[in-house]
Amino acid sequence: MFVTAYLAFVALAVLCVGLELAARRLTSPQATQATVANPAFRRFQRLFLKTYLLALWADWLQGPYLYKLYRHYSFLESQIAILYVCGLASCVLFAPVAGWLPQALGRRQTCLLFCVAYSVCCLTKLSRDYFVLILGRVLGGLSTSLLTTAFEAWYVHCHVDVHDFPKEWIPVTFSKAADWNHGLAVGAGLVANLFTEWLELGPVAPFLLAIPSLAACGWLVFSEWGAEDKLEKGEGDRNGPLLGPPNTPQVRVSAQARFLRSCLEGLRCLLSDRRVMLLGGVQALFESVLYIFVFLWTPVLDPHGPPLGIVFSCLMAASMAGSMLFRLATSARYRLQPGHLLCLAVLLAFFSFFMLTFSTAPGQPRPKESLLAFLLLELACGLYFPAVSFLQGRVIPMERRAGVLGWFRLPLHLLACLGLLALHGEVSGTGGGEAGSGTRHMFAGCAAMMLAALLAVVSLFTLGRNDTDLRLEGTKGEGEI
Repeated sequence: MFVTAYLAFVALAVLCVGLELAARRLTSPQATQATVANPAFRRFQRLFLKTYLLALWADWLQGPYLYKLYRHYSFLESQIAILYVCGLASCVLFAPVAGWLPQALGRRQTCLLFCVAYSVCCLTKLSRDYFVLILGRVLGGLSTSLLTTAFEAWYVHCHVDVHDFPKEWIPVTFSKAADWNHGLAVGAGLVANLFTEWLELGPVAPFLLAIPSLAACGWLVFSEWGAEDKLEKGEGDRNGPLLGPPNTPQVRVSAQARFLRSCLEGLRCLLSDRRVMLLGGVQALFESVLYIFVFLWTPVLDPHGPPLGIVFSCLMAASMAGSMLFRLATSARYRLQPGHLLCLAVLLAFFSFFMLTFSTAPGQPRPKESLLAFLLLELACGLYFPAVSFLQGRVIPMERRAGVLGWFRLPLHLLACLGLLALHGEVSGTGGGEAGSGTRHMFAGCAAMMLAALLAVVSLFTLGRNDTDLRLEGTKGEGEI
């Protein structure tokens, strides 16, 4: 498995380079010429990206060795499952708070809170005390929720209300961040492997390495973002007058009212449009299964001795390849529909979990087949996320998207928690057996959930077979989707 992991990484790196070159040949640079030629936008974009990417880098560093760290501290798989459940449950609890805090506390201050909370979360990994580690998981859930909301809220606010740049330029920045995000994930696995295994600093090393990145991110937010964030100091806002300093009771009431209104409008949109309901079902099923996969991939492969950091980089490279395949498939040359690619992604994920039910049979593990299945699953993720993002942009109004996505995440995290609790029960009931029948049953359950997601995708596009909102512009043909 040691050699297999390195060979897989080399093969995937070559594949990603080839796909990137092919995608660049098919991509016209005219779409972003206006933004590139605007020096004020480029300066603002660089300021945001260098700060946001530091936060993402710190987040990715903690991915490869989290389970390994808990095993290093001699916790049972059932105890580790509870730690993961605590992290997911905190995501559920803090998701509404993460949407409300930027309005009540301030966008820049919320980003600073993220840096502090995530740094404390990393420091808790130095402790072997179970309850301190639970506290770390709770802080990690808060930090993850803030990472997905606070930075985007600050950027959109400054982009529109401070600089008055066109709203059409917003996706340019986030597309560039997504491109960098894949590379950061691959690099994080390599760096984590270097410090943990080559330098033999142990599985806590990547978590300590994340703290300087978070400190640098916090310093940039504190020292450079203040000049951009003028409107939060009371200079006026196109979305309505400020009611005093951000910490006054009047502003807190206003922020709460806006948040509650956003939630209610999101729920109304979800219940009134069947397309939104089906898309939310697909997202809840697919992404909850991914949380279970994040927990299970290490105990499945680690007993066979692969370098976990390299395996993590392989998984992220497979996801990058899937994202590049999406760009190629939807380019002007091929014009495949995102709906078709979403179906393909869910089908690939189903096949991956179907493989895993056989490759993880108790007493007859086949780690190479399991690694292949995990790589196929990450390839499916690379296709899934841009496809579902395209469809969300078409069926969910921009002003209601935050509220609707908040309702999507609720069943997503609850399903993941229930799955991990079910695994905890099976492992506890069999005397703490590792990666045995409980793991195999969990993969079978994940395959069943993917089959349900596939049925939801088919229902979505049967409902909207002639719906131009679900198609790329410039394509037509009844019954194509």
